Amino acid sequence: MARKLTVYLRLMRPANIVTSVADVLAGIAIAGYFYHLTFNAISFYPVILLCLSTIGLYGGGIVFNDVFDAELDKVERPERAIPSGLVSLREATFLGIFLLLWGIGFAFSYSNHAGVLAVAIAFAALLYNKVSKHYAFVGPLNMGICRGLNLLLGISISVPMLMDYYYLAAVPVIYIFSITMISQGEVHGGSKRNLYIGGLLYAVVLLTIAYFIVIQGRSEAFIFLLPFTFLIYQPLWFAIKNPIGPNIGKAVKAGVISLILMDAAWAASFGAFWAAIFIACLLPVSRQFAKVFAVT
Repeated sequence: MARKLTVYLRLMRPANIVTSVADVLAGIAIAGYFYHLTFNAISFYPVILLCLSTIGLYGGGIVFNDVFDAELDKVERPERAIPSGLVSLREATFLGIFLLLWGIGFAFSYSNHAGVLAVAIAFAALLYNKVSKHYAFVGPLNMGICRGLNLLLGISISVPMLMDYYYLAAVPVIYIFSITMISQGEVHGGSKRNLYIGGLLYAVVLLTIAYFIVIQGRSEAFIFLLPFTFLIYQPLWFAIKNPIGPNIGKAVKAGVISLILMDAAWAASFGAFWAAIFIACLLPVSRQFAKVFAVT
């Protein structure tokens, strides 16, 4: 049983799931929920529901990535759980369905707005895994939409704030678009063109967050934004100098895990500094998972 659970976790990419929880917590911070939060079970109940929702949605989406890539992985990544025979295609499919339904169920248990967003995330994840990831432009855009909707899932803790800040979903869309473009050369090596485009899009994201930090007068948020900048650009620079598969893989891994610091910067820029610290503390958790389980 323990061995099977480990295999399931391997399919779900727990290091990545931690970043999806950070997205939702950032959204909740943007919605201003942490301003008046009292430390009791009732206050944290909506936060827990939305975090459980994103765990299921992201985990299910990742599992279906391997389900739809099972035949290709036999050639390109035979070490993955399905082609290596550690788990059957049928088992992985049922796990993916269970996780997506888990995510949708927890979202609807909070509100209809959250539930609709969860359905949209599940649909976008399946669309990416089955169809759009095979297209150079549409695939990265689709993956970015998944993350943007995930941020909105957190903001949906307050419907009025969701109406006010829905456009912020564009930032994770741009960021994940850049990571997904970079990752296209992860197996066989990539072109410097994609890496430069990724670096330019990173800059757009950083400048956008910096703008909100300045206009909201929350200079303390730079405590999170500056290390985020370093963590994403350092491996990208090495990949640009030598765009081989392993270097690109490291840049992608850093980009995914460093999302946590971006989320912390969002939280701090909206005045939820203690929530930002908690989000940032998820970074070593994600990194520890990344040492045991694959990120890409």
